[in-house]
Formats: sequence, C-alpha cells, structure tokens
Amino acid sequence: MEISIAAEKLFEIATFPVTNALLVGFLVSGILFLVARTIASRMRMIPRGMQNILEIICEALLDLIESVTRDKKQARTFFPLIATIFLFVLFSNWAGLLPGLGTVGLIHGEGEYATIIPFLRSTSADLNFTLALSLFAVCATQFVGIAALGVVKYGKKFFISPLHKPYVIGTMVGILELVSEVGKIISFTFRLFGNVFAGEVLLTVMLHLVPYFLPLPFLFLEIFVGFIQAVVFAMLTLVFMKMATMEVEH
Repeated sequence: MEISIAAEKLFEIATFPVTNALLVGFLVSGILFLVARTIASRMRMIPRGMQNILEIICEALLDLIESVTRDKKQARTFFPLIATIFLFVLFSNWAGLLPGLGTVGLIHGEGEYATIIPFLRSTSADLNFTLALSLFAVCATQFVGIAALGVVKYGKKFFISPLHKPYVIGTMVGILELVSEVGKIISFTFRLFGNVFAGEVLLTVMLHLVPYFLPLPFLFLEIFVGFIQAVVFAMLTLVFMKMATMEVEH
C-alpha cells in the first residue's frame, strides 16, 4: 500500500493528464447536472420524489443563508453560488467513501514494488482542487464587494487616504486586511484538504488492516466530517461575502 499526497494520474488525453481526483470531480459534476436537469424537466406544482428532496435541501439552504445575511434579496443573490459550493463539496467528499476506495485501481510496477493507483479519490483530497476552489471563493468575494460598494468605497478597506486621521493606524489596518485576504485562501485550502485527505488515509489503512467490521465506525465518522466540511466551506464563503458588502464604518 502506498499513500500519495498528490492525486495519481490514470491516463492522458492528448498531453492533458487525467487524475483520479479530476475524474471523480467530472463524475460528480455530471451527476449533479443530470439530476438537476431531470428534476427541472419534470417540475410539478405538488412536488414528489426527487423534486421533494431537492426542494427541502434548497429551502433549508436558503433559510440558512437568510439567517446569516438578514436580507432576503441578498440571500437570493448569494444562493446559487453558496448552494453550488455546498453540494459539489459535499458529494465530492462522499465520493471518496464509495466501495473500492484505495483498493480498486490500476497496478503500477511489478513484483514486490507493485502499488495500486486507485480509480476513486475524493476531489477534496486533491490540493489542486481545494486551492482552485479557495481562489474562486475569495475572488468571488472581492467581486461581490466591489459590485455592492463600488471600487472606491471597497478600496477604502485596504488603502487609506493620507488625509484620513489617524493615517498610520488606518494604513496598518489596511495592510492587515490585505494579509487576511491571502490568509483566507490558505486556510480555505488546507482546512478542506487536510480533513478529507486525513479521512481517506484513515479509511485506507483500516481497510487494509481489518477489512470488515472495524472500519464501519470510521466510515460513519467520515460521512459526518464530509458534511461538516461542506457546510463550513460554504458558510465561511457566505460570511466573507456578507462582510465584503459592508462599508468600512461598519
């Protein structure tokens, strides 16, 4: 058994490497898209089946977003992005818990040096994905702040006019705000990656040591952790977006 921090390459399309994490990401995206399209094409005034489940999820998310923003219009504006992040991260986390994790894949090498490159690896266990998602979330936050306040008002959070008193303190606060924006990317990236990757390593080790009943408690624990990490990532993005729309005085 070999544990790799980087996502393993399965094959190439032209010169583009396709890793197991990227493959799972495409599968999760495709399944979510197909489910949404299917439900949308069969929408009923009286929901039932999958439509009922989807409406329950959307209503719960919208209520949660409204409880943070305290603004119904703003909540509906943020909802598509926050719901997309939550659902994609959630199912990406859970995809790594499917049967065959770390045990079914391509054999690399020969003899005693042979290792398995698993077909399944949670997208969130790939540092490239968590970094890209973090960059997107932070950039979206800046865009929301500029759209709500304008370039000048939003820029006052980071750059203080020399006429403003006390200028030195204001400048230091602005520098700290800039550093905090970079810190958000780092904390977002490693929080999600660290929790999900550690969970996959734990399950893989337990499945190799005791492959039947002992891993079950850890499996249920990782289901809970995967849900919590999706909620944390989505809610932190929401809180930062809400803060970005507030003027400096607030």
